[in-house]
Amino acid sequence: MDREILVGGEKRVRPVRVLIVEDNAPFRRIICSTLEKRPELQIVCEVSDGLEAVQKAEKLQPDLILLDIGLPTLDGIEAARQIRELVPESKIIFFSQEHSADVVQKALSIGAWGYVVKTSAGTDLLAAVDAVILGKRFVSST
Repeated sequence: MDREILVGGEKRVRPVRVLIVEDNAPFRRIICSTLEKRPELQIVCEVSDGLEAVQKAEKLQPDLILLDIGLPTLDGIEAARQIRELVPESKIIFFSQEHSADVVQKALSIGAWGYVVKTSAGTDLLAAVDAVILGKRFVSST
């Protein structure tokens, strides 16, 4: 993720543009308030279903997508497949209540960079974001 830009002859670090996809409004607010503590992260949009996630990802071209797996209209796994084709440079971190090895492996096999279990989001979300920004993979320990 190249974040250096030239502004008026000066090198500056541009913010990481983040799309949040979560159908549970209270949990989405927790994610937003967690990310807002970091000035280098810019939330560009929040959506609550998979189909809208695909549309917004294509339109906004975010650097990072935080994507719930259990979504209405189009589940997170299928949304991620479509997003990977439309916006391959966007990095995806899944978050889910599901922590079985099969689901985690399926999520990572479609090109996600991270997987955060919702019950560990308080400690793992920013760690996952940091790792992925640095080009590393992250999986919550369960």
